Amino acid sequence: MKRNKSFLIILLALVAIQTMAIGQAADAKAAAATGGWEFPQIMGWVLGITGAAIALIAMGFMLKVNQILYRKLLVLESEKRGLPLPESFNVVPEVETGDDFWTRMRKKYWEDAVPVEREGEIMLNHAYDGIHELDNSLPPWWVNLFIACIVWSVGYMWFYHWGGGGLSSGEAYKEEVATAKKEIAMALAGKANAVDEANVVALTEKSDLSEGELIFKGSCATCHGQLGEGAAVGPNLSDEHWLHGGGIKNVFKTIKYGVPEKGMISWQSQLNPAAMQKVASYIISLKGTNPPNAKAPQGEIWVEAGAAADTTATTTKVN
Repeated sequence: MKRNKSFLIILLALVAIQTMAIGQAADAKAAAATGGWEFPQIMGWVLGITGAAIALIAMGFMLKVNQILYRKLLVLESEKRGLPLPESFNVVPEVETGDDFWTRMRKKYWEDAVPVEREGEIMLNHAYDGIHELDNSLPPWWVNLFIACIVWSVGYMWFYHWGGGGLSSGEAYKEEVATAKKEIAMALAGKANAVDEANVVALTEKSDLSEGELIFKGSCATCHGQLGEGAAVGPNLSDEHWLHGGGIKNVFKTIKYGVPEKGMISWQSQLNPAAMQKVASYIISLKGTNPPNAKAPQGEIWVEAGAAADTTATTTKVN
């Protein structure tokens, strides 16, 4: 029995230590990220240690009670059946006249029960069907827990409402929203750089087209004109005619790989996929702008898939 008791206590202690170690690692990581320990982490540790201590005490008490009941049951069964008991079980442990320190602490701060022989002192002067009511005090464990909650609430109010540095629920919400927006922006940035000629789509947001315009005027206007009207080398980009296929996918592909035989370099080493998508979208938006001094049409008319009755893009040769 003693071996079982010791084994269970050691097992519970190991579980508590393991749980605390995991919590310590998580809190240490959080502390390193925030630059120090915060009030919720400290109070969380206090509550965790207190809870573990209470669990250990309760387990030890339950094991002790179970041991006493087990021994009493063996004595009763031996008397009933007339069987002798081993010497270690033939006497039921008697309650000591002088309680030890821990027993006194338990009775005073956990139980505080009135002995049966003194129940008359707390009996109320009324009865219901022969049942008397006792005016017992609140259990000390409940009162102590209530006091602990009050102490906790003072620390909570100081940290979150009286200048302790804690965020209110509204401030915490705004901070989480700001963090989420940053994470979304990072995710979108990574997604944007995964764009290629197979999955690129035309952008229509004004900010994206403005960035595309800046890139165009800084990198493409030399050959295609400031307004896409065309120049001595590059064709007009504002009409319906295209030398290497129209539509966002073809324009993106042409920017990415270039046309070396006609003097257009590949831009994939200088522009990331997101930038090429923006400048390609800006070029698509130039259609029908009719800039002055536009160069004569070159190539074939491009009709985007779905724009006409046909389900595929068509081209018409310009004579």
